[in-house]
Amino acid sequence: MPQASVIVVGNEKGGAGKSTIAIHTAVALLHGGARVAVIDLDLRQQSMAHFFANRRAWLAANGAQAPMPAEYAVAVGEDADRRFADAFAEARETADFVLIDTPGSDTAVSRAAHARADLIVTPMNDSFVDFDMLGVVDPVTLEVTRHSLYADTVWDCRKQRAAVDRKMIDWVVLRNRLAPTEARNRKRLDERVQALSRKVGFRVGPGLRDRVIYRELFPFGLTIADLSPAIRPVAMSLQHVAARQELRALMSALGLSGFAEVESIAAE
Repeated sequence: MPQASVIVVGNEKGGAGKSTIAIHTAVALLHGGARVAVIDLDLRQQSMAHFFANRRAWLAANGAQAPMPAEYAVAVGEDADRRFADAFAEARETADFVLIDTPGSDTAVSRAAHARADLIVTPMNDSFVDFDMLGVVDPVTLEVTRHSLYADTVWDCRKQRAAVDRKMIDWVVLRNRLAPTEARNRKRLDERVQALSRKVGFRVGPGLRDRVIYRELFPFGLTIADLSPAIRPVAMSLQHVAARQELRALMSALGLSGFAEVESIAAE
């Protein structure tokens, strides 16, 4: 049986929306019929682990059905690297995709996950504060002068992976949580992201906008991919249709469009 594809959602800056992207990607893959294993390496916050615990509880309480991933826990404490390696080895043998959510910091276990990735997904907010983790700009001209901390991490992991098995890690940077209105700052940032992508070799894709529905569904352990006549914990609106289209665009940007077709929702 072919080994699972490994997707690592990473960015060393917190608040970029990593867990939201990880959760929605995992659920979209599940609805596409894939076997998905998830590992939450944000060992303190555990947002993805909490989401799937909420999902299990809500489905049981409401007599509803929705696909679940295989979950592999890595506990806080000593020997986290070894426990991650063991969990990863097991997950990769039983799934089509292993999806790993990482912390907003540079840790040994996070680097170990990045080095095992086939695809690294990096969400960033519409801000030069977030861009600073990827690249450094001249304070006068705003031209990109060099790549920065997280880009260095990915570069090192790519070299490590290429030395081990001659594979190149694919890297996609998602423009995440964009404000609904166009702004001069966004245009400046777009230009710098594109310039840096040519320097360090990542693709640029659309993330998810800052919509209430993504936060509203989290306590239930649900996403827009789950909404149907049988699963509808909140009132439906046309905004939910737009959000679902965003999810399809996200999956397509990640090269996972074959798994992005989910059941129609009544609002469509």
